[in-house]
Amino acid sequence: MRQTMDTATFSALSEPNRLRIVELLASGPLTVGDIADRLQLRQPQASKHLRVLLEAGLVEVHADANRRHYGLRVDPLRRLDAWLENYRRIWSERYDNLDVYLKKLQEKQNE
Repeated sequence: MRQTMDTATFSALSEPNRLRIVELLASGPLTVGDIADRLQLRQPQASKHLRVLLEAGLVEVHADANRRHYGLRVDPLRRLDAWLENYRRIWSERYDNLDVYLKKLQEKQNE
C-alpha cells in the first residue's frame, strides 16, 4: 500500500530554523528560552517557529508551572519515515539493476 504524506510536515520542516529546532528536540524537551539561546534566535522568533511546528503536529507542549517544555511527537516522524521507505525501495531496486548492468558490461569487456 502506498503511503501518503501530509504536506504540512514538509512545509513546517522546509524552514531551516524549524528543522534545527526539530534536530535540537531529538535530544529531549526544551523550553522556548533554551531553544532561542541554542539557536541564537530572539525568543519571539523561536516561539513563532514552535507555533508552526505545533500546528503541523510535529511538537507537543507541556506546561510546568510558568514554563512550557516543547518535545517532539514521534508519530509524524514515523509517518515521514514510512513515506520515505517507498522511495528507498525504488532507489534500491534501481541501484541493484544498475549493478547487474555494470557487471554484464564488465563481463563483455573481459571476453
